[in-house]
Amino acid sequence: MDMGERDAYLLNVVDVEATCWEGQPPPGQVSEIIEIGLTVVDLRVGQRLAKHRLLVRPARSKVSPFCTELTGLTQTEVDGGLSFAEACRVLAAEHRTGVLPWASWGDYDRNQFTRQCRATGTKYPFGQRHTNAKIAFTAAYGLRRRPGMAQALETAGLPLEGRHHRGDDDAWNIAALVLDLAGRGDWAAG
Repeated sequence: MDMGERDAYLLNVVDVEATCWEGQPPPGQVSEIIEIGLTVVDLRVGQRLAKHRLLVRPARSKVSPFCTELTGLTQTEVDGGLSFAEACRVLAAEHRTGVLPWASWGDYDRNQFTRQCRATGTKYPFGQRHTNAKIAFTAAYGLRRRPGMAQALETAGLPLEGRHHRGDDDAWNIAALVLDLAGRGDWAAG
């Protein structure tokens, strides 16, 4: 099987964490991506192939104590990260995000990238083929309300692996949900 054939079955599952506060952001600060988790899924063989993590240095905000409690990320840790523009270049160059289809749990991640790319003049790193895995899961399981990721894992009988609200761990867990849907014949994305 050549690369083109294999690519037809690959999917990037993306989850971001961003600066956040209890209540409104402090004056002059905006929510910015500080961590990008990406899991590569091969839908043909039903496996998660790789787990990646990019730390991103915020330019217009600081990591609050609330954010550290939620994500485990500290200001010192993200200070050592890539700039947002560099992180987007890495996504496109190393993870082929402009070519491969991708999925996220809800539209937050896609909207946050769109907002931040527009605000910083950075080229959007993803292609058009995006699937909101939360909507797909809700429909497949016949749920009335859209569940959070942890609740969806419980519904599907899958374990939560790693730490919730860590980008790489959440992407890994969302990928498990995507594979659950694919195994049921309920993943028509791409």
